[in-house]
Amino acid sequence: MSHDPPTDLEDSRPSAPIERITKPLTHFLHVEAAGGVVLFITSGLALVLANSSLSDAYLEIWKTPFSIGFGPMTHSLQHWISDALMVIFFFVIGLEVKREIVLGELREARKAILPIFAAVGGMVVPAGLYLALQWGEPGVRGWGIPMATDIAFVVGCMAVLGSRVPAGLRVLLLSIAIADDIGAILVIAVGYTDTIHWAPLFAGGGGIGLTYVMMRIGVRSVGLYVVVGAGIWLGFHESGVHATIAGVILGLLTPANRWVDRGQLQQTIGQAGEFLHGDWDETSRRRALLQRIQNDAREALSPLERLEHQLHPWASFMIIPLFALANAGVPFQIRDIGEPVAVATQVGLVLGKPLGIVMASWIAVRLGWAKLPEGVNWGILTGGSLLAGIGFTMALFIAGLALEGNILDSAKVGILGGSLVAGVMGMSLLYWLLPPPKKNVSSEA
Repeated sequence: MSHDPPTDLEDSRPSAPIERITKPLTHFLHVEAAGGVVLFITSGLALVLANSSLSDAYLEIWKTPFSIGFGPMTHSLQHWISDALMVIFFFVIGLEVKREIVLGELREARKAILPIFAAVGGMVVPAGLYLALQWGEPGVRGWGIPMATDIAFVVGCMAVLGSRVPAGLRVLLLSIAIADDIGAILVIAVGYTDTIHWAPLFAGGGGIGLTYVMMRIGVRSVGLYVVVGAGIWLGFHESGVHATIAGVILGLLTPANRWVDRGQLQQTIGQAGEFLHGDWDETSRRRALLQRIQNDAREALSPLERLEHQLHPWASFMIIPLFALANAGVPFQIRDIGEPVAVATQVGLVLGKPLGIVMASWIAVRLGWAKLPEGVNWGILTGGSLLAGIGFTMALFIAGLALEGNILDSAKVGILGGSLVAGVMGMSLLYWLLPPPKKNVSSEA
């Protein structure tokens, strides 16, 4: 799940002055925890602006009509962020899910049982508590709000605790978050699709089929996939099925296999070494060889690895912060925390999430189907499951699909309040229960 760039590879190229800025920035943009920091800052900014003298102007910005050239398709800026830009975020989620299923912790059934059980419990119990408190009320459609976990904030919290966090807890929480994402995607597709227009849906499905055929026959042009992807998005957008589902499907379709294997890359590098000792001034052959080295080096990474690495900074540092700015800003007063929808949301996140995760995990362990990771006991798992109650991004997204008006504002207050309480409680419990960091013996000598 880490996107940290390697630090043990030396670069012998002469450094340009601008690299003193770009290298640290590039490293920062590929550190997963940094996304949580940026998201925290933009969310706080949204809340401050929404509750300041600039509130009206700030809220009106997101209602600005905007067209991207599809004729009558003119929507608010907020709509384009939630329904178009967020498709890229969901595409990255699809890539992460595919990687975990093919290469990661969800690959082996034995290892996958605990996070899957925990994730299911962490979705069913919060939704059940929300429904129990909102049954027969106008906010009942928001039952999916407390079900998801915000990966960026959870990773950020674990980064603050540093090396004290057991590797097993880190992997378990990230696997739960991935499984949560799968559940949230199903909830969006099934629970929040009202009317389906079949013609554009079939057109979008045809685009997905075309994408699959293109991959099978070896089409590698990014431009072609972007054009077809835009058509798929348009079909889903007009069908009534939320367009972000198209992003997830395309992410899951992305090949996880490399197009150039290790042997082929070694052969190309070997030929390059022979050529370097030959006639380097032979322009046409030099150009052809360098082009081949470039292509083989690029395709020695699978499309999944390459796209995830390239898109992660855009999703974490542009799309999600923009989404937070457009959706987290809600004017509120302290008494709004006691509104029924806000209370139901907070109960789901703060109580339902840890209760569901711990109970489901206990059942899986009790049945002998799984065991707790090394270094994790039930107290530490409880602290981690409280962190999973930070449902920020996906919770806001589902709230926007399910509710509107004052009820939506109340749900947002509940999301912000519940996520804050869950995060503080989880951090406090883990800080108390986790062993202190090991001292560096070599530095004391």
